[in-house]
Amino acid sequence: MEEYLPQVETLVVGPLAVCCYVVYDPESREGVVIDPGGDPEKILSRVAELGLKIKWILGTHGHADHVSAAGDLRRSLSAPYALHRADEDFFTRGEGASIFLSWGFPPNPPADETFEEGASFSFGRFSLSVIHTPGHSPGSVCFYDGGKLLFTGDTLFVGAVGRGDLPGGDYFQMMRSIREKLLVLPEETVVLPGHDYGSRPTSTIGREKRENPFIQEFL
Repeated sequence: MEEYLPQVETLVVGPLAVCCYVVYDPESREGVVIDPGGDPEKILSRVAELGLKIKWILGTHGHADHVSAAGDLRRSLSAPYALHRADEDFFTRGEGASIFLSWGFPPNPPADETFEEGASFSFGRFSLSVIHTPGHSPGSVCFYDGGKLLFTGDTLFVGAVGRGDLPGGDYFQMMRSIREKLLVLPEETVVLPGHDYGSRPTSTIGREKRENPFIQEFL
């Protein structure tokens, strides 16, 4: 029997070239947008072309380059924007907001809902569950469909890992998150990162275990 999976569209958006993912059920046309880091008109145009009803706008973390278009999308799509509670506190209302303002980003839009480890977001016949992977930021998360797809934000890249030196970051905590929460997933799990920094746009957990030099050093 053919495996039934969500469809994934990748849009590179914003000044720091973030991978924004539009993930949807091809039958119901319900979907979610992950990491709308800029260019809201580009995201909205593709959503309209695909004929989608967006149920959620999700951030893997609260850095402005990943969520700055969430407010525009929320208004146009009438969909709630959700972020981990720790990053909403730190980057929207707390001390972490200033670094991105100094880089020229607008203030983060406030989240409609916050979530923690284990929350899930449904669209059509699919859902994405939250794996809290702190380290790149206090509330960094990955979204996992429970079987095949893992949206890793800036925690795990192809052949690399995220920074731990920004406000709220902790490199060693991030590496523990990767080891204890991501490397335990099935090796065929597809890694869809927040930036296309590697030799290919996506990878797998098994390939990263074998080839990622940061993981090899830490294990």
